[in-house]
Amino acid sequence: MSASECARFEQKLAFFAAPSLLGIKCASLLSLRKAEFQLSEHIEIFNTRAQVKGLRLKVLCECKNRYLVLIYQEAALRRQLAKPTVQAILRQYDYATEMTLESLLERLSGRIRQCSQFPHEIGLFLDYPTEDVQGFIENQGENYVLCGYWKVYGNAEKAKHTFASYDKCRKFLCNKLNQGYDIYQALKIS
Repeated sequence: MSASECARFEQKLAFFAAPSLLGIKCASLLSLRKAEFQLSEHIEIFNTRAQVKGLRLKVLCECKNRYLVLIYQEAALRRQLAKPTVQAILRQYDYATEMTLESLLERLSGRIRQCSQFPHEIGLFLDYPTEDVQGFIENQGENYVLCGYWKVYGNAEKAKHTFASYDKCRKFLCNKLNQGYDIYQALKIS
């Protein structure tokens, strides 16, 4: 694995997952081309080094040319998925209340691979407001009041503030990498 490949991988993480890496969002998704990265090595290194911050990478699915990777904070994602409003929606898709985090992620991974369309409950894993996930499901992706990091059906003003916070996280981490830090230095991981 070359230094340039490591730098490209870290840039992708910073750009697409900054809010999760910096602790204001429980999880983010990243789609990576297989030809570009030796992903298993990157995951092993990241999961070993970033475990002190409770961060993990997990491949949710892969197709011929791409990987879909979830970047998440274990404790925050557990709290998110334990919310009664979240569990009520997840039960509609056969996620059991007593499932462990790993089992929930495996169920999501299976649904991504098996469903003809992307499973809409993934928004719950990505920290989207439940009213927006439910609104997306009920409206089949139409009739939203705002579109940014997700389609908003509820509180547009709150979503705008959240989107601005996510943009600040992205700018901060990308700037750190542009200044010569690696992702671990930028996140203060030794």
